[in-house]
Amino acid sequence: MGLHKILKLIVGIVGIVALVVAGMVWANNEAIVGGDSQNLVDIMILLAWIVIGIAIVLVAIFVIKGLFSGNAKNTLIGAGAFLLVVAISYFAASGAEEVAMKDGEMLSASGSQWVSAGINAFFILAAIAIVLMVISGAKKLVNK
Repeated sequence: MGLHKILKLIVGIVGIVALVVAGMVWANNEAIVGGDSQNLVDIMILLAWIVIGIAIVLVAIFVIKGLFSGNAKNTLIGAGAFLLVVAISYFAASGAEEVAMKDGEMLSASGSQWVSAGINAFFILAAIAIVLMVISGAKKLVNK
């Protein structure tokens, strides 16, 4: 089996398990806090961590594969562009003060700035993705 088929199988299995657990959570009329529903929510969170872990491992594998397949220039340009977005987000971030969290602990000024930088980076990357999709769609319409 090719890697593509294996990945489709893994995605399908994780998706079905997540759908079943989500259905069980939504079907339960009790409050989510405590009881069986909390265990189901914990399972959903665990599934999310597993998917994130798989995604990170696969991205790392394909980046390394791309570097060794002679496509190093494009890979390094992409990585540099991402680091540039993170740097711009960090320096544009507000929140360089300590923040009290709900559990009573304090989030450091640096931690607060990184949270703000992460939100900024998300919005910048989302905006870039939307613009590129619109441009791609417009080019397809013009070329028809």
